[in-house]
Amino acid sequence: MAEQIGWGILGCARISRRGLIPGIQGSRTARLVALASRDGDKARRWAAEFGIAKTYPNYDELLTDREISAVYIPLPNELHLPWTLRAAEAGKHVLCDKPLGLDAAQAEQMAVECRRRGVLLMEGFMWRHHPRTIRVVELVRSGRIGDIRLIRCSFSFDIDRNDWRLDPTRGGGALWDVGCYGVNTCRLICGAEPTDITATAHWAGGVDMTLAATLRFPGEVIGQVDCSFELPYRCHFEIVGTRGAIDVPDAYLPGDCPDVSIRCGESTERLTMPPANQYSAMVDHFTRCVHAGRIEWPAEDGVGNMQTLDAVRSAARCQQTA
Repeated sequence: MAEQIGWGILGCARISRRGLIPGIQGSRTARLVALASRDGDKARRWAAEFGIAKTYPNYDELLTDREISAVYIPLPNELHLPWTLRAAEAGKHVLCDKPLGLDAAQAEQMAVECRRRGVLLMEGFMWRHHPRTIRVVELVRSGRIGDIRLIRCSFSFDIDRNDWRLDPTRGGGALWDVGCYGVNTCRLICGAEPTDITATAHWAGGVDMTLAATLRFPGEVIGQVDCSFELPYRCHFEIVGTRGAIDVPDAYLPGDCPDVSIRCGESTERLTMPPANQYSAMVDHFTRCVHAGRIEWPAEDGVGNMQTLDAVRSAARCQQTA
């Protein structure tokens, strides 16, 4: 088992409470040392609830804690760049919530600075580390469903209209928040970057409320991604090959019964994977990467995903003005 490393979290975000705090505490290779928040009372309440030893009233103080080797950044999108740079300057490895930045230029700046400072930067796509995802990739690579021709990904929910994720100045929009999962899925399954992208969207208040994109990949693979902040909850992807298809329900939030259905001809096989905390799996993977000194599969540094997201958004904007 890899040696444990100390972690800190910058901010009392929703994803911290439901994902990363229990994920770090359930990890075999990490210990949660401290939580920082500009709302000191909230940080102390959370620390008492989760048994976190230290709290800090600001992020800079946490970054000076010598017990902490890695930080998780769950802050709003416009704060990913500045706090990643501050963490790197403090010598902390960074696990940053998706999307990595407001655009590919920011993501590249973050990656370059972390390399220069000798720390690792990884984007927080927890779904990549779930045993179900790894098994699905293995099934695809084995040729079980033939040559891949189509990947369809959907992620939507109806958002509170006062949510900061509807603010265009803060990196709001469905693509940045949930469409990024579908783009990430297509790139993982294909193991390549798209060669052609088309997209269209419904815009409101300067953000994409609903967006659909088609991505063409090498090997004649077509990826279809749709996302929305104004449709009912949907979270699913399907991989279709020349001999069959793999259905993955509750794709990015699998719960306790992460099933996979494999359809080949007239037969359907249902695989039920054991429950797993995908956040703990992500944290354990990041620890292994820290010890190895490099980001390893199935993780990535996130720059490629941001480049594709930029291209999708640009294509949708062009469609809007055509």
